[in-house]
Amino acid sequence: MELNLKGKRALVTGSSSGLGEAIARLLAAEGADVVVHGRDEVRAQAVAADIGAVAVAIGDLATDAGADAVAAVAGEVDVLVNNAGGYAHTGWQDATPGEWREIYESNVVSAVRMIQRLTPGMRARGWGRVIQIGGGLGSQPIAIQPHYSATLAARHTLAVSLARDLKDTGVTSNVVSPGAIMVDSVEKWLSTQALANGWGDTWEDIERNAVTSLVPNDVGRFGRPEEIAGAVAYLASSYADYVSGATIRVDGGTVRSVV
Repeated sequence: MELNLKGKRALVTGSSSGLGEAIARLLAAEGADVVVHGRDEVRAQAVAADIGAVAVAIGDLATDAGADAVAAVAGEVDVLVNNAGGYAHTGWQDATPGEWREIYESNVVSAVRMIQRLTPGMRARGWGRVIQIGGGLGSQPIAIQPHYSATLAARHTLAVSLARDLKDTGVTSNVVSPGAIMVDSVEKWLSTQALANGWGDTWEDIERNAVTSLVPNDVGRFGRPEEIAGAVAYLASSYADYVSGATIRVDGGTVRSVV
């Protein structure tokens, strides 16, 4: 399918690895002029060279100076994918108020910085896409990682509020909400946990048993980065002109809800 992304300039934050890299790779393959972003210049340059990106933007989006530097390199962006962020495996008794502030700055305010810098140009040109990478924990939180779940919920709600603000501009705002995705860091973590949890010896057994123990879903496996990228590419395309304020869940049925 032709997604009509040729000539569209796309910034994918946090695209030097993981989900962001997969999203940048697919958008580039579909003809978009992709700007790769990261904090590690060596990794970002390597991804950019591999996918044929038009530019590399280096900067910490948790700071105003970093956001300014990235926006300056990104230029007139048509598609903004707010993917950059992080998480920590800490719970209510371990996560300090400072850590709450830090993860909120990294996962929420960083996205706000890029929205404020890049959507005015989209409005002026009469077309644009703002896509947040959210997550099921934003609507179905668990006991651990409360600060991370809270930031995901904020990403979802800010996207809907932004959609209302972008009314009649030709710019849309949406969320892609992944389930548990098999990025490199998750694969490494599962490998270290397999023996202790008795998940099996083969990767097939480890993945199946890990899903049953940790993230039960209807498909019975972890998602793959390319599957998240596919949802982002759809929302970035001309076929999603009538989609705004929406959340597309790509989670194998992990979230048990009709909304």
